[in-house]
Amino acid sequence: MTIIAEGYNCFETDKDAVGTAIFLPDPKAVISLIQSGKLKEHIVLAQGGTTTFLAPALSMGASGVITLSGAPESHLGILSREFQIPCIMTTYLLDSDARYVIGGDNDAHFGAVIEALNGKQVRLHCQDGDTGRIELL
Repeated sequence: MTIIAEGYNCFETDKDAVGTAIFLPDPKAVISLIQSGKLKEHIVLAQGGTTTFLAPALSMGASGVITLSGAPESHLGILSREFQIPCIMTTYLLDSDARYVIGGDNDAHFGAVIEALNGKQVRLHCQDGDTGRIELL
């Protein structure tokens, strides 16, 4: 097992989400993925926990969610629990010292996480009450 990233786990579940991580930067990208008919094959990757435009993807069956910022108490964290979709927030790469900083310039950190995960086959491990882990398959 190759765990490459960790973050806050939104809720404890034995359900491992598996799919191709896909970065969705805006509502247009969410709609495009839904219309492709391939939503269930993907783990949604988004910038923040207040990204309410992801709600349609959750209600229509996304396998899992990864965010670059945000907390389990955010709107997206609450929705992931409601729909029982594994969700890991404020993700960071284990081989990097970069971490999300509130109010900081996070562009390089976000870019590195997106590059490491986008388009890759991953599994979300959410059995731990606090920490979610992302495995590269």
